[in-house]
Amino acid sequence: MINFGLIDEWEPSPGRVTSWVASLTSVAAAGHAPTHPVGPSYQQEAYLRAAQRHEDAGFRFGRLCLLAFEIRGELDVDAMTRAINVFLRRHDTFLSWFSMDDDVVTRHVIDPSIVDFVPTDSTYISSSQDIREHVEAQTPGPFNWDCFTLGTIEHDGRFVVYLAADHLNSDGISQALSCVDLMSAYQREISTDAPDLMPVGSYIDFCRRERDISRELTLETPQVRKWIELLEENDGELPHFPLDLGLSTADYNRSAFTTVDLMTPEQAERVDAACHTNGAGFAAGVLAIAGLVSHEFTNRTKYFGFTPKNTRSTASEFASVGWFTNLIPVCVDITDGSSFTSIVEATQQSFNEGKTMSEVSLHRVLELVPEDSTISVPAGWSVPMVSYLDVRKLPGGDMFDKVNFSVFGNRGSSEEVFIWVNRFPEGTKMSFLYPRTDEAETSIKLYVDRMLEIFSTIAATGDYVPSVAVLAK
Repeated sequence: MINFGLIDEWEPSPGRVTSWVASLTSVAAAGHAPTHPVGPSYQQEAYLRAAQRHEDAGFRFGRLCLLAFEIRGELDVDAMTRAINVFLRRHDTFLSWFSMDDDVVTRHVIDPSIVDFVPTDSTYISSSQDIREHVEAQTPGPFNWDCFTLGTIEHDGRFVVYLAADHLNSDGISQALSCVDLMSAYQREISTDAPDLMPVGSYIDFCRRERDISRELTLETPQVRKWIELLEENDGELPHFPLDLGLSTADYNRSAFTTVDLMTPEQAERVDAACHTNGAGFAAGVLAIAGLVSHEFTNRTKYFGFTPKNTRSTASEFASVGWFTNLIPVCVDITDGSSFTSIVEATQQSFNEGKTMSEVSLHRVLELVPEDSTISVPAGWSVPMVSYLDVRKLPGGDMFDKVNFSVFGNRGSSEEVFIWVNRFPEGTKMSFLYPRTDEAETSIKLYVDRMLEIFSTIAATGDYVPSVAVLAK
């Protein structure tokens, strides 16, 4: 089962650490890379602007994504060097860097031949904390081309491979793809009969497609009208987590993270069956349950939620590393007479409609909203998010447990609650990223309890009816 958490919770065993970083020559050459006509994705642009606004936060405000996995055998440093450079050169998200001048974000693209990551001198590091600090300190921030580093930690008969990459160049599926691709590239370097690497697409082409579509959008575009309608129905605002998070008046709140066991494989199968019996998939079931929890805590009769949508659309893009996601809306009406079985099909329908909006970024929609509109969304906005991923269906998913695949993020800033429900062969887990405040800790415990009860009730009975008693707490 994949391990999730904050980098603080990564516990690599002491060992000989070798890091691969960009050579001084390649960094210097990248600094002179020409500008490129394709801008960042809307997600990337918003992320970069937030990173610039908080560059004096005193900690790494942006997200550092870390993945780690094990390979059996003795490390071949030369083969790993070749594999790393093959990996970085073939995914063009690693060929871009961005500058900001007069509030304009500009892409610069380097030639793949410039990429030259070289191993540092190997050093034995005797504690997990020192390894974590080494990795975080060595990986530059999002305004550097080389905002990603790789490394190995050697032990007897095996070694750990890690990739630390700024979120600018990665998403959840990219973490899994990177594990498979790095392992495959290394096997090709040490073996004569390893299979060819899968063809990959272009993240820059995806950004071009998104920008081309966005230039054609108007207030009359159906997806734009739908976004505006949803915001107007929510009093012109984005939704918030249904419980108090104790947010400070400061510009940011540090992050906390927790993971709980949600269901056994047998319980997940029964919930899955309840979803399909009522005309919905498992993802819609998860979102319907989030809606029921929100209703129980707020008594609001419309759930307005967000979920990330994978925006990869071609076979080659499904093998590509990059930030291929957009947030889409999911809305469902919930009354005191509602139950899980009465709303899950409507949730599926809303989810399907949301998918048609995945190429219309809310960031772009907000640019189109007139100044005299009743919609009021602050710069740097954040929304609660509920994500579902069936890890069993990911490329290489059957091997993740065998290689001790792990995914971690740094303790950055959180203003809302992000929830991930991940289904594994061994069971389903639920993870939360939220502000590190006393109020949020209490609220998350209450929320987790409701989610656990609702999922277990559906697994046992096939349905769940909202509890009025919860509103009185």
